Amino acid sequence: MVENNRYREEEKDELEEVVESKTEEVEEEIQQINETDEKPVKEKKKIKELKEQIANLELELANVKNEMLLDRAELENFKRRTNDERIKDRKYANQTLLSDMINVIDIFDKAVSSNTEDELLKKYLLGFKMINMQLQQVMSDYGVQKIKDLGEKFNPNIHQAIETIEVEGVEEGQVVEVVMQGYMYKDRVLRPSMVKVSK
Repeated sequence: MVENNRYREEEKDELEEVVESKTEEVEEEIQQINETDEKPVKEKKKIKELKEQIANLELELANVKNEMLLDRAELENFKRRTNDERIKDRKYANQTLLSDMINVIDIFDKAVSSNTEDELLKKYLLGFKMINMQLQQVMSDYGVQKIKDLGEKFNPNIHQAIETIEVEGVEEGQVVEVVMQGYMYKDRVLRPSMVKVSK
């Protein structure tokens, strides 16, 4: 596209030179004819032809200028789109990795939530809880947040309803139970929450 623009500019410059040159020639010929008293039909015809040539060249030049402006606008739009895509790619570069990590976090959450009477297992669970907290902190640092669900109005953009149930004293369309926690990554849904909704 840049090459195309360069050729358009060269073509425009050449046409401008041709138009200027032809205009000078015609003006000289018209001046010579005007200096003589008689204007033969042949010379009048030539003047008319030369004026038509200039008009055609000027029209062609205007078309080339117009095409060049369109090419330049297209190039600017292409640059802007490419830049926007680069910014978006950088902004969401970690999305796939973080999406895989939330499955690991789910497993840790389940593991550290289990109850046991065994003192040795309690010590292991304490270590797992610390690892889990660090993992969640890392996820948070990268822009991953849990979706707030319970008691919220059902939102099809961030929730996936798996069941509707009747709950006394709860408005219709509210999230009453979270089956699987959902996550947001910056302003994108990394995984929607699987929820039960009141009817």
